[in-house]
Amino acid sequence: MPTPRRRARSVIPSALMFVLVSVLAGVLIAGLFVPFAGLAGAGSKAAATELNKLPVELTASAAPSRSKVLLGNGDVLAYFYDENRIPVTLDKIAPVMQQAQLAIEDQRFYSHGALDVRGTLRALVYNTTSDSGTQGGSSITQQYVKMVLVTQCAEDQACVRNAKAESVERKIRELRYAIALEKQKTKDQILEGYLNIAYYGDGAYGVEAAARHYFDTTAAKLNLAQAAMLAGLVQNPDANNPVKNESAAIDRRDVVLNRMAELQYITTEQAARAKRATFDEDDVQVTRNGCIGTRYPFLCDYVRRTLLKSDSLGATEKERAAMINRGGLTIKTAIDEKTQDIAQKQVSDVVGPTDPVISTMNMIQPGTGLILAMAQSRPVMGGDAKKGQTYWNLAVDPGMGGLQGYQAGSTFKAFTAAAALEEGLPLSTSIDARKTIDYRGRSYETCGGRNRVGESWRVSNSTGRNGRMNMTTAAEFSVNNYFVELELRTGMCPVVEMADKLGVKVGTKDRDLVDFYQNIPAFTLGSVEVSPLSMAEAYATFAARGIHCNPIIVDKITTANGQELAAPSADCKRVVSEDVADGVNKMLASVMTNGTGTKAATSDRRPQAGKTGTISSNEAVWFAGYTPEVAGVSMISIDNQKKPFIKSGAARRSGEFRRTGVKNYRVPSTGVVLNGSGSADAGRKIWQPTMNSYLKGVPKTDFVEPPASITGSNDRFQQRR
Repeated sequence: MPTPRRRARSVIPSALMFVLVSVLAGVLIAGLFVPFAGLAGAGSKAAATELNKLPVELTASAAPSRSKVLLGNGDVLAYFYDENRIPVTLDKIAPVMQQAQLAIEDQRFYSHGALDVRGTLRALVYNTTSDSGTQGGSSITQQYVKMVLVTQCAEDQACVRNAKAESVERKIRELRYAIALEKQKTKDQILEGYLNIAYYGDGAYGVEAAARHYFDTTAAKLNLAQAAMLAGLVQNPDANNPVKNESAAIDRRDVVLNRMAELQYITTEQAARAKRATFDEDDVQVTRNGCIGTRYPFLCDYVRRTLLKSDSLGATEKERAAMINRGGLTIKTAIDEKTQDIAQKQVSDVVGPTDPVISTMNMIQPGTGLILAMAQSRPVMGGDAKKGQTYWNLAVDPGMGGLQGYQAGSTFKAFTAAAALEEGLPLSTSIDARKTIDYRGRSYETCGGRNRVGESWRVSNSTGRNGRMNMTTAAEFSVNNYFVELELRTGMCPVVEMADKLGVKVGTKDRDLVDFYQNIPAFTLGSVEVSPLSMAEAYATFAARGIHCNPIIVDKITTANGQELAAPSADCKRVVSEDVADGVNKMLASVMTNGTGTKAATSDRRPQAGKTGTISSNEAVWFAGYTPEVAGVSMISIDNQKKPFIKSGAARRSGEFRRTGVKNYRVPSTGVVLNGSGSADAGRKIWQPTMNSYLKGVPKTDFVEPPASITGSNDRFQQRR
């Protein structure tokens, strides 16, 4: 027996209902032309032209798509997207998928115009008289228009609400756009756009992404059961999502199959077989968005941050972010898995992610700026600190995702030497570097005039080498008082400006290297907290004989339509003369053969240069070294946020903290004992094995001998011993 509600509706004659619906439809269609009635005076041609206009979002490529980052070998490292979508052409979508979508949404798509009058009337009558849910009356073209308008709203929620508003105005606007669209695009083009923009639930936009996500296949290889399930999702992608509600998804799939059989797209036997298919959750593929969980998350994050500064992707950071997440870019990097894995292994063999010490190893190619490796002891990006995860890139400055800088110790003496050579003080410059000197009252030149050391500042040599010596001997034994005196003679301005133009970056936000440190003579002793990657950048400039390059990782950027965009430039340019760079190379090469760097030297004894660095209390040890082919900087530092290195007041007063630096410290997770030496720890344990592996098979290249004006005299090494 019909329900009371059904009886109440049934008293309305169907003929009368048809008339009423026809009148409503007529009003809707008439509404298309009302806004243009005022154009009649200008002629019917003008009115028709206005009616056929399309908004820019419908004339351009409508569907945003995901961007992908490729490793140097072409493998995918990461995806960036607002909507996980992979646009494909119609010939790459299985015909059965096209049939399934048309069967359930608009079976007369190829035979009607923008408005399916028959389908609209049928839906209105059905929705008025039926208790079995509702039918949609919008054509594929109308649905496509709505999807485009919603998609183009991006994160503008007011725009989304307006695009989805249940109003006559919105319906009229969509229909007008649909009419214009069908005059400018073919039916195949519209169907292709629809299948690429539709949302299929569970984060999958477009049929290609949906096929890969739910079935681990492609749109071209979808079978009947799979196609029917996907086609059924568009109406309600959340309620019918097979991952969350398998039974609802299968029920909806069967509705699609029945409709396909009714329309004779398939036989009843084919429908019956397809209905027996089950959904296998093991086939579901999750596409990660962003860098977390990728093989090299911090290299990935460096790529993303680099792109956010790239003018070719937009005028503002917001525009660039939108281009990255919606533009379907292919970003090819020069990340070499072998080199990165080598560096990561050597770091992880010494320091583990949960240890209260941290370590990094960074490598740059001289003359190109290419980042060869960026490894850190906490290589997993995430928020679980107990597992050693972090969101901070320990190698870079805060502007690129770093937490802080680290004092680099005596590695800064190379910058003082380079500035002195540039100012005309040769390698033979003789200075009496007494064991301990108090520099109170000493004057020196800054960028703004002369200054004076105001209070007592006592500096002692720490390597047992004292007395009169030249620059090369002082570098070999890292003699503090030689380089403090050399810095004061040279002037603070040339020294800090040398570090700046070599690429050294301060690890403290809003602190300018030149402005802040030109009045701090302890600069040459490495009192500056800097990013490890920038130290590799600076030493690579020496290796390239004075050519500085910005660190780069992005090799090529291509849009979805194949247009190549400008990749971030290394901006390689000369910042130091060849003669000065050759002089520094000669001095630091002697460190590797006769000085503190001997323990870190590579096994093949090829031409190489380097400098050790150890800061007070052994809180950090560094080794910065290079050959003409590669520059690398390794660093081990305490994590002053973790026990036993937290600087409590009691520890400072008792002197306990001085005994808890990395000197004679056993790393908990690896058992490696740190000696508190830049050469023996950062050099021998990390830098050396990494370089040994990288340089296998690489031809040996000699450094260039500097001229006499740089060395200082014919007997330039007379004072070395």
